[in-house]
Amino acid sequence: MLIAVVGGLAVGALTWWILWLALGAKAETPNQVDLTKIALSITAGVGGAVALVVAYRRQRDLERGRFAELFGAAASQLGNSDVAVRIAGVYAMAGVADEFSARGRRQQCIDVLCGYLRLPYAPDEGASHLVSKSQRIEDAGTGVERVYHYRQNDRQVRETIVRVITERLRRSAEVSWSACDFDFSEAVFENADFRYAIFAGRNTRFTNASFTGGRETTFEGASFLGRRVTFRGAMFRGSSTSFEHAKFTHTRVARYERDSSGTTFTDATFGGPVNFDNAVFGGARTAFTRATFASERSGFANTKFTAELTSFERTVFDGDRVTFTGAEFSGARAVFTAARFYAEMTAFDCAQIGTATRWGSGRTEEITFARAEYHGKVSFADASFGGRLITFNGGDFFGEINFRRVAFDAREISFERPKAWVGVHFDWQGSSATKPANIRPESWPPVPAEVPAEPVT
Repeated sequence: MLIAVVGGLAVGALTWWILWLALGAKAETPNQVDLTKIALSITAGVGGAVALVVAYRRQRDLERGRFAELFGAAASQLGNSDVAVRIAGVYAMAGVADEFSARGRRQQCIDVLCGYLRLPYAPDEGASHLVSKSQRIEDAGTGVERVYHYRQNDRQVRETIVRVITERLRRSAEVSWSACDFDFSEAVFENADFRYAIFAGRNTRFTNASFTGGRETTFEGASFLGRRVTFRGAMFRGSSTSFEHAKFTHTRVARYERDSSGTTFTDATFGGPVNFDNAVFGGARTAFTRATFASERSGFANTKFTAELTSFERTVFDGDRVTFTGAEFSGARAVFTAARFYAEMTAFDCAQIGTATRWGSGRTEEITFARAEYHGKVSFADASFGGRLITFNGGDFFGEINFRRVAFDAREISFERPKAWVGVHFDWQGSSATKPANIRPESWPPVPAEVPAEPVT
């Protein structure tokens, strides 16, 4: 209010200056009537400004009070023991978030819904009609009765929350929540359906989340556009998981934020079939470090890895089949250091690994498979290697590894000091004279650093 009064006086003084000085008006001594008119005009202006400020503050207080009332009522419903009341609370909380568009208030409502999903939950008891259960335990001759309380039919509430959130993350949403942050850390999802959702907030967290259910867990066509997207430690144990056509292309970040920005599936476990086919991973960093793929099929067919750093370091590829067929690695670095290819069949057929070098410089600086282990069938047939340096140094080649019809266009490709060299096939297998000059070592085939033990018959 003080600011409004001072501002009104300042406007009056400025007007006086323009009229009497800047415009060259003649300075005449005003009579009493003129002085009264000027004073009344200034007073009216200042009073109007004060009235506007008071009205604004009153409206803000009313809005704040209304938000607190609606928010409190919805939160109370979410905490009710009756499942129907909790479902109503989900829609009530979503309605509050839709009505109050201020980022802080909408975010507060979203945090409550995400917080409900983070509460302890046992999927086996998700459809239970029980509210409580008592159990009597005999301990050293003394009877102890324990009472366990349940959230009745909690599966229905959780499915409603996921559905309500996803509806507001799609392009067709009447009110979009995409710009907000979502924290699903430690949450348990059954048959989660986030198809075509757009996560554009600064942080999207699925850290240590668990995905289960008899139907597919799907992020098909979803877009992750925020600076930090993390599935670190997530467990995918459902019948199957799909990230087909998903986009992980976060916005530009400052140089000092690059180490903490990007997409990470570090330490994630895929216990069922997973599909990343035709997905796009861009931005500063993509990390599948120490992830485990242990199902019958893990697919990255035609996936584009354009992030500055793509890491599959110490990743375990197990199961029946792993496919990188047609995948493109065009970032500055791609790391498969100490990766373990244990699947019955791993295919990099027709993959483009590194961009071609032009005029002595290329975008891809290094692709490394150093100390990786290749057991079973691994095929790089018809793939192309580009960039400055491709290294397979220290690899454990023990199986059926196919490099036939590969285009070795990188400046240097090294297979120095393998741990083992059994079952590796190149086009120049019978005549080392046709080996490209950019492949090391010059003496072919490479001499293993360790002599593999004879198989027991």
